[in-house]
Amino acid sequence: MAAMSETLAQVFVYGLIAYAGLGVVFAAVFVISKVQILDSEAQGSGIGFRLLILPGVAAFWPMFLRRWALRVTEPPVEKNPHR
Repeated sequence: MAAMSETLAQVFVYGLIAYAGLGVVFAAVFVISKVQILDSEAQGSGIGFRLLILPGVAAFWPMFLRRWALRVTEPPVEKNPHR
């Protein structure tokens, strides 16, 4: 039983490593050349802004990949009581 839980833990950790690795690669490409496509406010932004958003893009890369694939050009409008 211990070997099975150890194997499960290894699979989980390797999954996280793969997710993080794909996120870093995607974020590097996205931040360098594609961020201005999804958000017009990012056009002309400097290296500081791009370095600031890099960790967030790496963490949430599936969301940004989906928006990029669907060719969404502006951020969604928030629909909460604070708007």
